[in-house]
Amino acid sequence: MAIYKTNINKGATKMSRIRKTFSSEFKAKIALEAIRGYKSLNQLAKEYQVHPNAIGNWKKEVLENLPEIFSSKRGPKTEANTELIEQLYKQIGKQQVELEWLKKKFNSIA
Repeated sequence: MAIYKTNINKGATKMSRIRKTFSSEFKAKIALEAIRGYKSLNQLAKEYQVHPNAIGNWKKEVLENLPEIFSSKRGPKTEANTELIEQLYKQIGKQQVELEWLKKKFNSIA
């Protein structure tokens, strides 16, 4: 479905095409309906006013990326994560030493 806009103020007959953009939630909803198969791509396209090819592309993208959803939650820790964890443990150790030193100084003053 093409949407056209005319420039009336300048009196020009030049027409430009406005491209529709859809949110990722909208795309996911329609792709999921297409995967379920209760309605055909043409029925979904008519209902949501989207081109059937776009729905087919969204469905294909979901099916291709589906395994990544489950594999990313658990897996080997990356080197960046282990380095960050080591730095945080060093910082905690340093703060514990400083805290003990401050407690000793406070007790000697009080």
